[in-house]
Amino acid sequence: MNASKPPLEGYASFGVHQTWYRVTGDLHSGLTPLVILHGGPGCTHDTLDAFRDVAASGRAIVQFDHLGSGLSTRLDGKPPSFWSLELYLEQLDNLLDHLRISQDYALLGHSWGAALASEHGVRAPAGLRALILANAPADMRTWEAETLKLRTALPEEALQVLAWHEQPGSPRGAEYVQAWQLYFERHVCRLRPWPEEVARMFAQGRGTDGAERGGGFPLMDNLRDWSIVERLERIEVPTLLICGRYDEATPVVVRPYLEKIPGIRLALFEHSSHMPHVEERVACMGTVVSFLDECL
Repeated sequence: MNASKPPLEGYASFGVHQTWYRVTGDLHSGLTPLVILHGGPGCTHDTLDAFRDVAASGRAIVQFDHLGSGLSTRLDGKPPSFWSLELYLEQLDNLLDHLRISQDYALLGHSWGAALASEHGVRAPAGLRALILANAPADMRTWEAETLKLRTALPEEALQVLAWHEQPGSPRGAEYVQAWQLYFERHVCRLRPWPEEVARMFAQGRGTDGAERGGGFPLMDNLRDWSIVERLERIEVPTLLICGRYDEATPVVVRPYLEKIPGIRLALFEHSSHMPHVEERVACMGTVVSFLDECL
């Protein structure tokens, strides 16, 4: 991380809302800055703090919280119809304009953030110089089918717990969370113990008794039929796809990116699942820095 310039934090007005952001490094260093899109929907910027390591290369790193998450305007109680991909694409464009980098930037998205990054990429914005898609869905129906396959490989006892708690009217208590934990430890983050940012991410969805909080993030219902497969050929910038060997974003999930984006590069991390940026942090950061240095 560039210690010579302390991180800059602030808010960008987005209509009547506010986008919280942090810049690590110098936006005026002469190197194209890297903008980070966190996952979820509903996670927060700090789940991807590892990518601040890239600032040690001299390249500024921009993080922010999506609308409805973290330190940006939360908007609890908005109807499902309020939440859309277009809303988040507009929020991203607004932040790029606010920081005056809309004519020169690279974009990295993780998980749901990678879906958002790919949607931004197919629009071929003039200032986008490179795209990094980490652990990325390309079609939500395929994602759901593949995660279901991974789930069926859990121990029978865990499957019975999940099935019982998922019956209509059944509470999703600590036992349910513990059963899902087996899945997370196989296909989301394989480190033991979990790094602080990973543990905090999962704790956000639980009560003090360990039970799952209900509701979920409202955008999810509007993404169930989302697919970008037939539009990926529109991405024209150098693109890197990051995957983990044990990723819940399975080879079937990410295949459209490899087949459709011209010249895409693949970085497969053999000891990782869905979070190579923490599971193999040094190797992942080195891969990102090398890719950006080569193509920018």
